[in-house]
Amino acid sequence: MRKKLRSDYDYVVVGAGSAGCVIASRLAENSSARVLLLEAGGSDERLSIKMPSAFYMPLNDKRINWGFFSEPESGLNNRRIHCPRGKVLGGSSSINGMVYIRGNKEDFNCWEALGATGWNYEKVLPYFKKSQRADERTKPHPYQGHEGPLSTTTGKMLNPLYKIFVEAAVSAGFPRNDDINGENQEGFGPMPMTVDSGRRASTYQAFIKNQSLKNLTVFRRATAEKIIFERGRAVGVSFARHNILSSVRANSEVILCAGAISSPQILMLSGIGAEDNLASHGIKTVAHLPGVGKNLMDHLEVYVQQACTRPISLHKHLNLLGRARIGLEWLLLGNGLGATNHFEVGGFINSKINNDYPDIQFHFLPVAMSYDGKNQASRHGFQVHTGPMLSKSRGCVTLKDSNFRSAPKIHFNYMSGADDFSIFRKAIRTARKIFQQSEFDSYRGIEISPGEDRDSDAELDAFVRENAESAYHPCGTCKMGTDLDSVVDPRGKVHGVDNLRVADASIFPKITNGNLNAPTIMVAERIADFIKAEQK
Repeated sequence: MRKKLRSDYDYVVVGAGSAGCVIASRLAENSSARVLLLEAGGSDERLSIKMPSAFYMPLNDKRINWGFFSEPESGLNNRRIHCPRGKVLGGSSSINGMVYIRGNKEDFNCWEALGATGWNYEKVLPYFKKSQRADERTKPHPYQGHEGPLSTTTGKMLNPLYKIFVEAAVSAGFPRNDDINGENQEGFGPMPMTVDSGRRASTYQAFIKNQSLKNLTVFRRATAEKIIFERGRAVGVSFARHNILSSVRANSEVILCAGAISSPQILMLSGIGAEDNLASHGIKTVAHLPGVGKNLMDHLEVYVQQACTRPISLHKHLNLLGRARIGLEWLLLGNGLGATNHFEVGGFINSKINNDYPDIQFHFLPVAMSYDGKNQASRHGFQVHTGPMLSKSRGCVTLKDSNFRSAPKIHFNYMSGADDFSIFRKAIRTARKIFQQSEFDSYRGIEISPGEDRDSDAELDAFVRENAESAYHPCGTCKMGTDLDSVVDPRGKVHGVDNLRVADASIFPKITNGNLNAPTIMVAERIADFIKAEQK
């Protein structure tokens, strides 16, 4: 796909991640359009990326990961929270946990109510379906897509703990839900994953590698410095490659798809942001948009871990020999434990704490270990990852300095929402309730985490402060809307300048209920259609 770089293109897309690959691919469907996709990272041809069960490895690999950290978070005992973002073809879709959750339909109705006109659920559903190619085991359904490039599959649930967890949740009084992305989100059941024939289905693999797009140029290891403007019009992008600064012109548009951390950083470095803040870094203002970098949202989660009295968890596979066997089976046959992300079931419930629809998510995992593969328990166990989905906490991304190579300052302001702690308590106690059902009687050992000695509100709050981790779902920093703090309009166009759009998770007015990869892809699909319609 790599070609010799021209001096100009019709469209220059910055960032080959969950959104950028989609937009570049869709724009290149017009054979007369010349499209350039710039990516700061390199190739995705790593086994640790391709094998679904190895997803924890890219999270710790600085070669393919920006490896951001937050500023000290006062609500979490001043801990600096890890914020990995993909620096590789496919972006964060090449390093994430591959869980395919669209969000609740009310999320998108809220988007419209917040000023993102035309982004209600009825309008966005066709774009979820457009990108998706659900597996054959998924029955034809009005909420599923079957013709798109992105493969989604459901796990085979070979480990008995998956079904036990779902049955226990039903016994605890929660509904069974065989399609979390369907009519209703509430309940417990299978969670689809972006896996294709046992391999990670990143947006690069699905939308670019598997397509024939002769008019698309993908240029790797090109780190965007800033957007170039002439008389208030975006005309190109300055970038560095091998420590050499170059530039390329965009005859029609520049589309920024660098994600919730890097998109606002690039805008500010380019002169788009709060005028006083830009001036403090010696940056000339192109457009005064004080909302750039504000409205930062994320999901936090904790692990409720239980020892397992039977040797059926994944723990027995975590030694070197076990991992080698998994890898060999996957390499030779493309199946086995290496072909799944292991987050095969989960669910959503309503905390009923100041909310009208589900606002707590559960990911079940038949092993006791942290998401990034560290801190694994020394025994057989199982766990759920759980936490609030709709926290009112808001943070910001700001510049450290005017050097584009410097990481920005990230302050999530976690646990500042009025109901954050009470909803976390509800989540933890619900997980415990599920694990105490009779279905687990033959498997349940002691509680590993938080620990059976931690039960009061104060003790659970302390546990959250000490242990809560990001679910790696940053969004909202270039908010879509029409108010004074919005950055882009409902078609992704940056206010106050011409020929510049942002199309990624940064434009979410409000965080969605669940994992963010699917709604990010949907946003890219829709904005690509906006662009194509305007060029006719």
